[in-house]
Amino acid sequence: MMKSKADEEDFWHSSKCKPFTFDDEDDEFSKLKESKQTVNNIRPLVDEDEDDDDVEKVSWSGEPVGRKTRGGNFQSFTDSLSDSSARLYAPELRKPKSEYKDFVSDWSPEETVHRMQQGKAVSLEKFRSLQDKLFLLDFAVSANDGNVITAVLIYLKRTLSKEVLFRELQSRQMALRHFIHYLTEIRDQRLLLELFRSLPRPVSPYKEHLSIADENKRRDFLKSCLNLPFSPEDSAHVQDHYTLLERQIIIEATDRQAERGGKVEIFQKFPRRASILNMPLITTLYYCCFYHYPESEGTYSSPLNIRQTFRISEKQYFVTALAARAKVKAWLDVDALFACRNWLGFTRKKSPLSFQRVVDILQKNSAPMQVLQEYVGLVDDSDLRISLAQKHKCHDIVINTYRDMKDRQLLLGYLPKVERGSVEEKKINELLNNLQIRWKN
Repeated sequence: MMKSKADEEDFWHSSKCKPFTFDDEDDEFSKLKESKQTVNNIRPLVDEDEDDDDVEKVSWSGEPVGRKTRGGNFQSFTDSLSDSSARLYAPELRKPKSEYKDFVSDWSPEETVHRMQQGKAVSLEKFRSLQDKLFLLDFAVSANDGNVITAVLIYLKRTLSKEVLFRELQSRQMALRHFIHYLTEIRDQRLLLELFRSLPRPVSPYKEHLSIADENKRRDFLKSCLNLPFSPEDSAHVQDHYTLLERQIIIEATDRQAERGGKVEIFQKFPRRASILNMPLITTLYYCCFYHYPESEGTYSSPLNIRQTFRISEKQYFVTALAARAKVKAWLDVDALFACRNWLGFTRKKSPLSFQRVVDILQKNSAPMQVLQEYVGLVDDSDLRISLAQKHKCHDIVINTYRDMKDRQLLLGYLPKVERGSVEEKKINELLNNLQIRWKN
C-alpha cells in the first residue's frame, strides 16, 4: 500500500525523542517533564552496552550525583534539576587547587618529610636540583626518623653520582651511618668499599663507639662493624676490640659478685678502684695480673690466656706482670718471672728488658732494700751499677764493686757516706786492712 506524499514527509520528519530547544517555557514543570522524557528515551540505548551491576555516577569534581539501578531512574539527577533554573544546565565548578595537593604532590621538602612520617604516599621525583635534594635530606635528618632518612638516601643513591653523594654525606654523620647500614643490609660490598675509601680517616664509622655509654650496646655495635670492609689490619683491630670488650663484660660481672661476697682475699686486701669495662688492653692485662695471676690458662681472666688471645709480646707481658706483682708485694712471683733454667739444670735470672728498668719498676712499687739490692747487682755496666746503688743506698753493691775494681781511693772516699758504727763501715775497714788485696792505687 502506497503512502501519500504528506504521510511520507511526516514519517521522515517525526521522532520519538523530542529535540531539545532553548525556547523559554511557561513554567519549570514543563522543563522537568521534557528532561525526564529525554532521559527515559536514552536509557534503552545505554542498557544495551552495560551489564546489570549497579553503576555509580559522579560529577566533574568526583562527587556522586546519582545511582542507576535495575528498576529506577536518575533520582538525584532529577532532584537537582528541580532546585533552580540556574542549576539546571550549569556544571559544578572545580574545587580549589589547594585541595588537590595529595594528588599533584605540590609539597615543600619539609612537608614531604612530614607526610612520609605519617606513612602517606609521596613522590620524590619533583626534587631534581641538588639543592632541593639536600634540603630534603637535611629535613629527614632533623626529623630523626630512620625510615624516612633511608628512603631519601635510596632516592639520592639513584639520582646522584657516587662522588657527589659521598662528598655530601661526609658532613652529615647521621645520614652516613644510615647509608652504611643500608648498604650492609643489602650486601653491596663494592659500593660500601668505595664509600670507605672516599671518607677521610677520622670519619670512619668505627669511632662512633665512643659515643655509646652502655657496654652491651657498644659490644653489639662493634660486632656490627666486623662485616664492614676495613683493611686487614683495621679488621684485626676491630675484632680484638670486640673480643676484649666481650671478655671485660664477663670478668666485670664475676669480680663484682666476688667483691660483694667478701670471701675473696685479694678483693678485701686491695679493693677495686674502678671498673674494668672499656679499659685498654694493657690495663686489662695489668688488672688480671693483679687480681687473677694464679689462675689457669683456660679461664677468661687468666693473664696467660689474655697474652695468647691478643698476641701480646713477651716483653710487654713481662713489664706488665712485673709491675702488677710488685704492687701486691708478691716477691716470690717477681723472682719467678726472672727464673731461667739452662740445659745443665742450673737456674739464673734473665730479663727481656734491662735490669736498670727492672730496678726502676721495683723502686716505684716500694720494693724492700734486700729485693732492690739483688737486682741492682745484676746490672752489667759497673759505672751504671754504682750509680744505681748510690741512688738507692745499696751500700753493699758499691763496696763490692770498688773491691772488684781494686780501687782503694774510691773505697776510702765512700767511707764517709755510710753511718758510723754500721755494718757497712766495718766492712770497708776490713777491706782496707786486708793485705791480700792488691790495690791498684
